[in-house]
Formats: sequence, C-alpha cells, structure tokens
Amino acid sequence: MALLVYALCLITAISCAGLLLRGFARTRSPLLLSAGLCFVGLAANEALVLVDLYVIPDTSLLIARRLAGLAAVALMLVGLIFYTQEPSP
Repeated sequence: MALLVYALCLITAISCAGLLLRGFARTRSPLLLSAGLCFVGLAANEALVLVDLYVIPDTSLLIARRLAGLAAVALMLVGLIFYTQEPSP
C-alpha cells in the first residue's frame, strides 16, 4: 500500500512539473519556471524514496533525498522572493 502512495506522489509531482513548465513555455513567467523546477526537485525526491525503500533497501539514500527536497524548496523560495510582483494600486 505504501508503494502505491509513493508512486502516486511521484506521478502527481511529475504532472505538476510538466504543467508548470508548459505554462512557463507559453508565458515566460519566471515564477512559473521556479515553481516547475521546484516540482522537478520534488519528483526527484519521490523517485529517490522509491529507489531507497524498494529497489536498494540495503543502502540509505537519506542524504540525497534530503538534498533533493532542500533544493526544491530553495528554488520555490527564490521564486517567491524575487519574482512575485506586487499588485498595482
């Protein structure tokens, strides 16, 4: 059952990344690029979880998983700080 949940999380993250990056290709909004890259990192994190727990359970990929998650959140944070526009009055 846990494998199904992890696989669905991976599929969802890949889908979100694809939709956000497709939106970036149309509008060239840097915030969409940042969010899309964030979901690419989250998908990598989920893929590493699957590999860590089910493909090679004897080896710990905890550091790689944490680094992928940290990079993903850092990309989203950079996008929110630098590319969010203030509403015009």
